[in-house]
Amino acid sequence: MKLKKVAKWILISLGIILVSLSAWGWLVTYHPAEVQSEPIICSDQTPILSPGQKLKVLNWNVQFMAGKNYVFFYDLPDGSGPDERPSPEDITKTFNEVSRIIQDEKPDIILLQEVDDGAKRTDYEDQLTRLLALLPEEYSCYTSAFEWKASFVPHPRIMGAVGLKIAIISKYRITQATRYQLPLMPQPVTRQFNLKRAVLEVHMPVENATDFVVLNTHLEAFAQGTDTLEKQVNQVESILKNLTQEGYLWIIGGDFNLLSPGKAYGLLQEEQKKHYNQETEIEPLFEKYQAVPSLSEVNSPDCEQWFTHFPNNPGVGKPDRTIDYIFLANNITLEKHCVRQYDTLTISDHLPVLAEFELPSSPE
Repeated sequence: MKLKKVAKWILISLGIILVSLSAWGWLVTYHPAEVQSEPIICSDQTPILSPGQKLKVLNWNVQFMAGKNYVFFYDLPDGSGPDERPSPEDITKTFNEVSRIIQDEKPDIILLQEVDDGAKRTDYEDQLTRLLALLPEEYSCYTSAFEWKASFVPHPRIMGAVGLKIAIISKYRITQATRYQLPLMPQPVTRQFNLKRAVLEVHMPVENATDFVVLNTHLEAFAQGTDTLEKQVNQVESILKNLTQEGYLWIIGGDFNLLSPGKAYGLLQEEQKKHYNQETEIEPLFEKYQAVPSLSEVNSPDCEQWFTHFPNNPGVGKPDRTIDYIFLANNITLEKHCVRQYDTLTISDHLPVLAEFELPSSPE
């Protein structure tokens, strides 16, 4: 009888511990709705778009302003990278470099991924606010959405707060911002502490016309062996299909963490191929919409000029793949576009993608 009582109390105690840990895990992590509005900061004097207007968009994963002097623990296949955070000095240098590129390119719309806010590794700073203070006042409209947020992550290489955002900055008025939750990785125990990837959508009014819609996203990394990326691309495709059917003009940019269709997979080192499927999940977007870079560009003899990712893994040593893209509705006129490589290789492990385009001059 005594043994039964002891066993009973052990089971009860374990149950209490498990419930307590689950409750704690829920309380310290982020639980967004499937669809939710996000706050917008926008000056009343911010101009609105006009039909037929020419615009430039810059799309860039800025790697939480860390720079390129590090090999973070997740940069190596076995998680053994020596670094956990950048120095304050390198963060400041990277902010200045990102600001330099933006001011040189003068984009009308900026799409950023991996912007920290409240993270231990970057001293709990709101990086979007700091960047905006370095930019001209004409970038007066902006919004952001968390893709990772927790007051404590019990990972041995983190052990503290995380906060990571996608952001949209504009010279033109934004009137609506919506965050769409993307499908999560199938990790029921740990996924509440992991990234919760999203799409951030904004509406920008056009004089005497339907709103122009801009979207920013950052899809899952290290998802092979699951169908997560397929599900995430399907959701993105569904959002774009709905916008098209409703008569909206739109563009979407982001770090899609997916190779383009064609020869990209074969160009990778063997060690790097395990992160991707040879039949890439992003193919439906290339089939249906305009892309920057285009399918012909990423499969051309000059495909290296379209590489957007420069892994921190020293075994790679140079930009070696394209995983960042801008897709455009088919009734938008795409003009000049490029990946700015020549002076950006020391700023982030991703390179900025730029596209100029023209809105239709009148409703179709």
